[in-house]
Amino acid sequence: MADVRRATGADIEAAADTLAAAFTGYPFVRHVVAADDHEQRVRELQRLFLTEVGLDHGAVWVTDDCGAVAVWTTPDTDAAAAFGPIAERAGELAGDRAEASARAEQALGPHRPTEPAWFLGTVGVRPDRQGQGLGSAVIQPGLDAADEAGAPAYLETTGDRNVRLYRKLGFEVFAEVQLPDGGPLTLCMRRAPQVR
Repeated sequence: MADVRRATGADIEAAADTLAAAFTGYPFVRHVVAADDHEQRVRELQRLFLTEVGLDHGAVWVTDDCGAVAVWTTPDTDAAAAFGPIAERAGELAGDRAEASARAEQALGPHRPTEPAWFLGTVGVRPDRQGQGLGSAVIQPGLDAADEAGAPAYLETTGDRNVRLYRKLGFEVFAEVQLPDGGPLTLCMRRAPQVR
C-alpha cells in the first residue's frame, strides 16, 4: 500500500502536475475549460484549487511522490472565503468556456450538500500510476475523517469507471445531471458516515 500523508506547500507543484495529467481529457474538464493551452489552464486551475481551497481551507492528502492527490473541503470550510477570492482567476482560466462552466455549476448546485459534509473536490492519479489503488489510498483519510465527525461525504463524477471506484468506497449515486451546453452526464454521489 502507498504511503499517504497530508500535503504541505512543498507539494504544490508536483501535485498540480499530477492533477493536470489526470484531468487533461476528462469530459467534465474539457467541457468547462478552454481548448487552447488546455493542459496549462487545467494545471493552473488545479494549482489554484490546491493552494487557495485545499491547503488554506480544506484538507489535501498525497502519496509520498505526489503520484496521487485528493483535495477536500470539510464541514469547517467557509465556501465564500475559499472560493470568492479565486472566482475571477478561475473564470479567466476557463477562457471561452467560462459561461458553460458557470451554467454547469448552476446545474449542479441544487444537488450539493446543505448539511455539514466532506466534499471531495478533486482527486487524481498520474496516468502511469493508475490501477494501483493509489486513488483509493488518498481518498480514504478524508472518508475516515468524515466518519469520525459523523458527516457524509459527497462528490461529482463522470464515467462508469469512476462510479465503480467510488461505489467500492461506499458512495452511491443519488442524482444524475445532464450538464447544459452539450456537457457530459455528471453523477452526484453521497456516502453516509460509517459507524466503526
